[in-house]
Formats: sequence, structure tokens, C-alpha cells
Amino acid sequence: MIPSPGSPLGLRIGLLGGSFNPAHAAHREISLTALHRLKLDQVWWLVSPQNPLKSTSGMAPLEQRLAEARRVSAHPRILVTDIESRLGTRYTADTLAALRRHYPQTRFVWLMGADNLAQFHRWQDWQGIAQMMPIAVLDRPGFNLTAPQNPAGQWLSRFRVARHDAAALADKPAPAFLLLKSKLNPLSATAIRQQRGKRQA
Repeated sequence: MIPSPGSPLGLRIGLLGGSFNPAHAAHREISLTALHRLKLDQVWWLVSPQNPLKSTSGMAPLEQRLAEARRVSAHPRILVTDIESRLGTRYTADTLAALRRHYPQTRFVWLMGADNLAQFHRWQDWQGIAQMMPIAVLDRPGFNLTAPQNPAGQWLSRFRVARHDAAALADKPAPAFLLLKSKLNPLSATAIRQQRGKRQA
């Protein structure tokens, strides 16, 4: 579905993209942390039909991933959506540009785990993404200290926002970059798929 941001005055909405193959508790914890610390009205999970950087092997059908994401999110302010499929976009940069056109008065923040920041420089037009909306990076086990040392982290560091100013991130002009502490949940979609494969073997 394509969600409605509600008030024409504009809400503060965090966007968390990914394959969600499958969604898990760490996605939810990141979202809840962002809702609280960034003073967001909602977080939208953008469940991608296919991540261009990931293999199609082992990718569950989109409807299955959406259903599991809805079960895991279990929060009235976390909205699970197939908006990329409906917009026909493949790359995050194109999706975010389309969302800004559809909802010009909404204040979006792009959310990602520090594990994704480590490869952000490989994304299509990653600097364009940074110039479209503020970015909040939430730490992940094994990545919370090392991610800012990669090419994208180094480039973004000049636009870094202090953690004590996190609640104002959605109001800041892009580029704006915040590294936010969160509960370090070790869950990952890869580990869950591997564990499920062992049980089925």
C-alpha cells in the first residue's frame, strides 16, 4: 500500500528500507528508538521487491515478507508498505525522490543501521540520498564504531548532528547526519534464514 502521511501540515516520518527477508526484532527496536529519540510521528518500513545489492537466491516472495513484517512490527506507528513496488522504483534514491514529490510537506528522515552505512557508498546516488533528507544511523553489533570510517561515513561526518539535538533532526536541512545509540540486538535476517534452513534440513 501507499500510506497517507495525514495532516497537510506535514508529519515527521522515518523511512526504513530493506528486503526484510525476514523482518525481525532488531528492525522493530531501531524503529522504536527512532520514534522516541527523533520525535517522529511514524516510521514506514519500505519492503523492497528486490535489493539491487543482494542475490535473488533465498529471497522470499514479497507478500510473505510483507505479512511477516506486519506481524513483527506490532506497533500502531510503524507502517509496513510495498510502496517501492507500487511506485515502480528500483533504487532508494528514486524511491525517496518520488516520496518527496508525493508528500512535499512531510518531513522525512532516512533511517539505517550502521551495518548498511558500511556499504552506503556502493548505493546508487548515495550522495543524492544524503542531500534529499536527513539521515539517522543507528548502531548495530560490530559496526557501531567502525562504520563512520568507511567512505560514506567520512563524507557524511562533516554534516554530523550532535546526539543531544536528535529531536530536531527532522527539521534540519539536508545533508544532516546523526549517529544514534540503540539497543544492540544481534539478530540479523541472514542469521535467521540460516537457522531456519538448519531446522528444515
